[in-house]
Amino acid sequence: MLQNWLKIAFINYKKNWLSTIIKLFGLTIGLTGFMLILMHWNDEESFEKWNPKKDNIYYFQTYYKKDNSYGGAISIPLAENALKQISEVQDYVLMNGTDIAYKMTTKNKTAYQQGGLAASENFFNLFPFKLVAGSYKDVFKNDNNIAISNVVAKNLFGKTEVAGETIKINKTDYIVTAVYELPKGNSQIKPDFIFKPAEQLKNDKEAWGNFNYGCFFLLKKGADPRSFEKKFLDIIMLRAKINSKGAGVTPQQFIDTYGPTDSLLTPLDKIKLHSESTWFGKPDFKSLMILFTLSVLIVILSAINFINLKTAQASQRAKEIGVRKAIGSTKSSLVLQFLMETFLICFASYLLSLALTELLLPSLNKFYNKEIVMSDWRVYFYSFLMVALVTVVSGLIPALYLSNFKAIETLKGNFARSKNGVWLRNGILTLQLIISSFFIIGGLIVNQQVKHMMNKDLGFNGKQIFQINFNEDNNGKPWLKYERLRTEMAKIPGVESISFAEAPPGTNSQSSSNMDYLNTSIQARHGSMDYNYPQFMGVKLLKGRWLDPKLSSDTINNALVNEAFLRKFGWTDEQAMKREVRPGFDNKPYHIVGITKDFNIRSLKSEVEPMIFFHYRETTWKRYNVGNIQLKLKADDIDGTVKRLKTYWQNNVEQGYPFNSYFIDKQFAKTFETYQKQQTLFTILNAMVLMVALLGLFALSSLMIEQKLKDVAIKKTLGASDGTLIVGLTKQFLWITFIAVLVSIPISYYLMNEWLKDFAYRIDMPVLPFILSMILLLILTFAVVSIKAYQATKVNLVKYLKYE
Repeated sequence: MLQNWLKIAFINYKKNWLSTIIKLFGLTIGLTGFMLILMHWNDEESFEKWNPKKDNIYYFQTYYKKDNSYGGAISIPLAENALKQISEVQDYVLMNGTDIAYKMTTKNKTAYQQGGLAASENFFNLFPFKLVAGSYKDVFKNDNNIAISNVVAKNLFGKTEVAGETIKINKTDYIVTAVYELPKGNSQIKPDFIFKPAEQLKNDKEAWGNFNYGCFFLLKKGADPRSFEKKFLDIIMLRAKINSKGAGVTPQQFIDTYGPTDSLLTPLDKIKLHSESTWFGKPDFKSLMILFTLSVLIVILSAINFINLKTAQASQRAKEIGVRKAIGSTKSSLVLQFLMETFLICFASYLLSLALTELLLPSLNKFYNKEIVMSDWRVYFYSFLMVALVTVVSGLIPALYLSNFKAIETLKGNFARSKNGVWLRNGILTLQLIISSFFIIGGLIVNQQVKHMMNKDLGFNGKQIFQINFNEDNNGKPWLKYERLRTEMAKIPGVESISFAEAPPGTNSQSSSNMDYLNTSIQARHGSMDYNYPQFMGVKLLKGRWLDPKLSSDTINNALVNEAFLRKFGWTDEQAMKREVRPGFDNKPYHIVGITKDFNIRSLKSEVEPMIFFHYRETTWKRYNVGNIQLKLKADDIDGTVKRLKTYWQNNVEQGYPFNSYFIDKQFAKTFETYQKQQTLFTILNAMVLMVALLGLFALSSLMIEQKLKDVAIKKTLGASDGTLIVGLTKQFLWITFIAVLVSIPISYYLMNEWLKDFAYRIDMPVLPFILSMILLLILTFAVVSIKAYQATKVNLVKYLKYE
């Protein structure tokens, strides 16, 4: 029996070779997209799985009710009190600064090492990297102790047994206390060297409001993280009681005004995708889910092709079914036969998709900067599960439809008049076109949003501005290094002007603090700068004046603010110019002398935040944040000027360090990369969807038009023109397309509006994509169907009318 089924199956594959190829091609494309996105998802979910304590380690986040936002940082007193007062806490580790770089000198060589991490002394208790040499006991007991990876050890010393050796960093000798091996699995925490920021930890020990640290808590086995969050409210109140006295408000008012109002713990192995905010950046699980959903939709489209084409071929199988039923074939055996025929195609597609996935995997790795390999059993299992699901869904519906034919009717030739089959095919085709319409509308809206962001006036001009970041801090006085270089580098040919800003566009280096005026407080970003920085960047002044180096008050307590600062306080320009604010980082009041037009420093996905700017010497500690020099280059010889700057820097400023530099506008352009990648992926998926849908439409229309060839022959005999015949044959499909687009419009509007809500600077929902979707799909439908319709008009009249 099985042999006969296989023989019948291959005869039908060969007879309907076009629909067979289309089904095979469509499902192969769909499964390939599904597997690639699934591998990307699995790779993102695999982070921190190596850690044996992962089930008890949680990342700490704060919640601010007033802004409905999360923060990924903590202050030292909050962490210490959590350890003392919350019984669920066993230990914690603080992190301050990642990807730190230093020039390191040993008795063997000098090398520039990147990938450093500043952490508290119990780091290895939570992250037990494999120990190669030395000991983790008292690893950071002394301030000048350092732990290094085996890779760094080999690079600096040529061996790994280097515990007790000395490394010189910025004229300070550090003693190697441990050498470790980094985990092989995916991790966001893979430092090449680790040290304790002793001075900063000491200075921030009593600073309740200095949220400068990322924090991981190790909870006792079986402890409930929700219980921790509930008890942490008492510590938030403790901080409020201590700090509210100076603010002149009640503890509850302090919490409501300054926050945080709550906390959140996320398991270590979930932070890459499922946390709200982390030290390593905000996760983007939503985009990943959108991609995965779209890949599943392509598989669904392929399944729709199966169902449509199989039911459309009913006319070719009806008499076969009738004969087999007449000689005793059961309904169940017919269903099994049709399921087997579907499974063979699906399994062949599965094998082809595995090969295609292997071919495309290097491109995916390059696109996401990953090193994924096809070694995860879940990819094979879930993709095969998808094949089985497609087999059942796309095989069972046509199988039940075909096996329900009544033998007497099919043998009489009445099967073609069944309205159920027509409604099934038209309904499924409509669903396919609804999905296609959504992809077209979505693709056009994504393109418009990305274009809108890239063309938006940023409020500054970063062209020809070249930034060089410091690798050395001039013996702890980086502002003196900047002031010396500002004078010396101005002499280099091609340099037009020079400035500095702690918060240049395209970075997240700025800090935030509360800004108080009487009993009102807001949260605002603050960034120190040189006097001329706003003019240097082409920022517009709306009211007041710029900072002036000739006025001593401008180096003491005068500041500039932006429009967002005023909006947050609810002030007019005139009111702002008469007022002083007290920032949380200083004890003195700052007088507002100028108001600038808003300009974007961070990604355009976020609104321009309230910001206050002042000279870097105004506060004692801010001058320590001078970490770059920015140069505006003359337009006539930019390449030559960059070469001269590089030569000067490497010969006279930082010998042995890399030339860490970039143009401001190009750096800011990197904030668009995520959305440009989404645009690229949506375009690719859009093309895949249209290809699968249109090929299915072509095969379906071919089969359905073939069933009408006798009608065409009769009409042509009666004098119908080719044009009339083509319109008649395509009219049904055009109506289906028109209805599908109408149905897709509200669905697309809702889903794309939800996507646009993530953007602070978004387009208004455009009308054009919906109109274009209608026009494009109608044109494509007519083009695809009319090919077969035109061929039908050339039908051999004698062949179809000789028995009439």
